[in-house]
Amino acid sequence: MDLAISAPSAESRPVHAVASDDLEGWLATRTPAEAAWLRGSGFTAALGEMRLIPGSNGAPAAAVIGRGTAAARRRTRFGLAPAGQLPPGDWHFEGVPEDERDEAALGWLLGQYRFDRYRKSANDRARLKLPDDAQGSRVLTMARAEYLTRDLINTPASDMGPKELGQAAASLAEWHGAKIEVIKGAALEQGFPMIHAVGKGSSRAPRLLDMRWGEAGPKLTLVGKGVCFDTGGLDIKPAAGMLLMKKDMGGAATVLGLAQAIMELRLPVQLRVLIPAVENSISGDAMRPKDILTSRKGLTVEVNNTDAEGRLVLADALAYACEDAPDLVVSMATLTGAARVAVGPDLAPYFTDDAQAAAALEQAAAAARDPVWRLPFHDPYESMLEPGIADLDNAPSGGFAGAITAALFLRRFTDARYIHFDIYGHQPSAQPGRPQGGAGQGARAILGALPAMLGL
Repeated sequence: MDLAISAPSAESRPVHAVASDDLEGWLATRTPAEAAWLRGSGFTAALGEMRLIPGSNGAPAAAVIGRGTAAARRRTRFGLAPAGQLPPGDWHFEGVPEDERDEAALGWLLGQYRFDRYRKSANDRARLKLPDDAQGSRVLTMARAEYLTRDLINTPASDMGPKELGQAAASLAEWHGAKIEVIKGAALEQGFPMIHAVGKGSSRAPRLLDMRWGEAGPKLTLVGKGVCFDTGGLDIKPAAGMLLMKKDMGGAATVLGLAQAIMELRLPVQLRVLIPAVENSISGDAMRPKDILTSRKGLTVEVNNTDAEGRLVLADALAYACEDAPDLVVSMATLTGAARVAVGPDLAPYFTDDAQAAAALEQAAAAARDPVWRLPFHDPYESMLEPGIADLDNAPSGGFAGAITAALFLRRFTDARYIHFDIYGHQPSAQPGRPQGGAGQGARAILGALPAMLGL
């Protein structure tokens, strides 16, 4: 995992960060040649705008990047992430205000991410010299967690099925001394009937991954949707609808990245990670529309759309999580298109009945530059989940409030303090600090909110 950082002893060139309204004052501190060079190039210090400053031999001796205006900085995350704009070598920031240094460093690291499993990229690239302090260590932890999440999401389903997702979780558990159990076969069919029902149509056997770490502290359980590929089942998706379905395990990838950060930071919690890992495929054994499933909790569910499978596998996992009396349960899933329509791909919508948790998340999200948005568990919509022939309907008709009804469905299977995230898990186009492709959402906000939510 190459984080594009340099050794602490490495000689490095400066990247000067300059705000728009400070540009003239800063130029006055430079040599006349440098100031003339920058003015002649049209440099205005707009957010993210960059110029290389040549040295006496013509090679780049420094760089300058714009911090823009205060309004621009509020609108754009990681505006100082100069991914791809700097030549190879070692660099360090100068002129970044203290309260923006961690964001600048994290933006650099996240922007330098490359998925090179199938097409190797050049290793010789710009590297950042980080300050050697505790916050620098936390920045590295968050970057490593996000790299893991992105790698898992970006890996195609041919190499990231339920078995391979389980191997990734096992490797993470081994690295941090955690315990992991894999439930599959007859034990899965008998104990987790809805996970089995969703995955039985595939030749790649479904399973439930159960990882535990930590011996003391509040019990925190993370549940991640691990649908490694989603055809839609017998209610098959059109071809265009399948193009991004390798990312349907984005919830699992995000909770594994979050778990890595929690374990690396040695947070004083009893951590549990539950991932129902399945492939929603088509065969003679696939679940059918109008099938009625009996969940682990005993509630019956009428399958009115086999493409609403994520909530089925999460429901069994959530019921299992609550049997252990956790202090907090957080589920993360690429669950509904309705959430994307509501808030777009950048925001991570979440649901909770806990006002204290919501306040902690909002504060932590702003600090971590990891935007979230609270949507309601709207109780009057509960009746939309009740088809009459079974306790619950997995896909209420009408098309209204799809993200809310999915969240309400999941809440039926919990009796603990609960937060549900309906994430997208993908960056449609490259932005500062966010290359196109797989992306974690909400994990940094959760990590920052855990002390307040759990009294750590």
